[in-house]
Amino acid sequence: MANIRKVEYYVLLTANRPGTGAWLFQRLKQHGVNLLAMTAFPNGLKSQVDLMPEKPAALKAAAKKMGLKLSVKKTGFLMQGADRAGAVVGVLSTLGKAGINVVAIDAVSAGWKRFGAIFWVKPEQVGKAAKLLKAK
Repeated sequence: MANIRKVEYYVLLTANRPGTGAWLFQRLKQHGVNLLAMTAFPNGLKSQVDLMPEKPAALKAAAKKMGLKLSVKKTGFLMQGADRAGAVVGVLSTLGKAGINVVAIDAVSAGWKRFGAIFWVKPEQVGKAAKLLKAK
């Protein structure tokens, strides 16, 4: 069974240029920010970076020092567990049967027979999804 928890995340819009990601993550490292997960993708002429920090206060403090504008706090889910065929099927089925649409999901094998996934539901469905999945 996978471990699922609600996590805070923040959206950052940044330049969509070579080296921007390296600059951002080097600076976050210098400020001691550890990320549980992140995803980035083009958004118009910019890049959208969703950051799920281990310690949200550390990310907010670093962003302020770096002059970066983060979105308001948002909520997503982090799932981790034993890697196997269909590892996310149960969670997706549970949500689907409850009428909860998964807006987006990123999943990856993490080696050593482990996997991780981050996923999002609509803000008004976060509470119901958390209860169904026993997410803490």
